[in-house]
Amino acid sequence: MVISGMMTHMCIDTTTRAAYDFGFTCFLAHDAYATKDLSFEGKTVKAENVQTAYLAGLNGLFANVLSTHDLLLIL
Repeated sequence: MVISGMMTHMCIDTTTRAAYDFGFTCFLAHDAYATKDLSFEGKTVKAENVQTAYLAGLNGLFANVLSTHDLLLIL
């Protein structure tokens, strides 16, 4: 299952984890999503770092994270 959406830290993360729980093999195109800066307790995490952290957390366990190019080659 190829998962698409808008904000990596919300719909991509949640949908991927739920799909995995239902037994789906998930694929994500790391260069096809976006996110935004997040803030907590006066500290801001830049969108680039949010993106990297969420995709790193999903890769290998919940999904296979590939470039769009590589994903299209295997489909």
